Amino acid sequence: MQHSVPSAIHPTAFIERGAELGSGVKIGPFCHVGPHVRLGDNVELMSHVVVLGDTSIGEGSRVFPQAVLGAEPQNTAHGGSRTKLVIGRGNTIREGVTMHLGTDNARGETTVGDNCMFLAYSHVAHDCTLGNHVTFANNVMIGGHTDVGDRVIIGGGAGVHQFCRIGHHAFIGGLAAVQADVIPFGMIMGNRGYLAGLNLVGMKRSGMAKNEINALRRAFKNLFSGEMGSLRENAGKLITENPGSEAIRDIADFILMDSKRKFMTPTSSLNGRLEAGD
Repeated sequence: MQHSVPSAIHPTAFIERGAELGSGVKIGPFCHVGPHVRLGDNVELMSHVVVLGDTSIGEGSRVFPQAVLGAEPQNTAHGGSRTKLVIGRGNTIREGVTMHLGTDNARGETTVGDNCMFLAYSHVAHDCTLGNHVTFANNVMIGGHTDVGDRVIIGGGAGVHQFCRIGHHAFIGGLAAVQADVIPFGMIMGNRGYLAGLNLVGMKRSGMAKNEINALRRAFKNLFSGEMGSLRENAGKLITENPGSEAIRDIADFILMDSKRKFMTPTSSLNGRLEAGD
């Protein structure tokens, strides 16, 4: 065990030799910290927290009781080689949250950004990538290889299929089932989920100007109206027709990127259609 400044470690906690603890770390009763774990300055593990594998937790993060971080991935293709879980700074990880290591036959790392909030019993699967200021409500589940952008909010009990992409500032309603990619600023409702529009509340809270919001609303209508071409063709036209809008460009670029999934559309749950985008 290596730490430069004595930390507040409860006598019942088990810190394996090799673990690295930053200054001001607090480790409560009956916690278990594995030999390859790195805890940044002022990290707090409250009680009965288990941190395993090659896991790092960034400065100032707080982990509540019964959370398990860095367990092996729930993937039968994983061969058992050493992989990583990287958790950023200032995160709040509530009771019973689980986050798994990456798999050795894929990217080999699960990554969580800074200043995120994970409410009780939410789950981050292997090889996922999460941005900053992400919020998971209680019992949210995301499958492996999911990409979640900055400031995404996912409501309680929602589930996201593996390999999906959730664009930045998207909102996923409670109990929604997401089986395809969600555009930036998109709002998903229902089970199975459908694209119900744009996350207007999140856009306003982020300080987006009214004229930019109105431009996005027009672009959304043109993108999914079905009066033009395919989704990819419509996205290309949006870039040409709105050269000064960074937000519209974000949505268009998101659609034009390669993906293993189709896209959530306004009619996905109504008639089963998912737009392939090509």
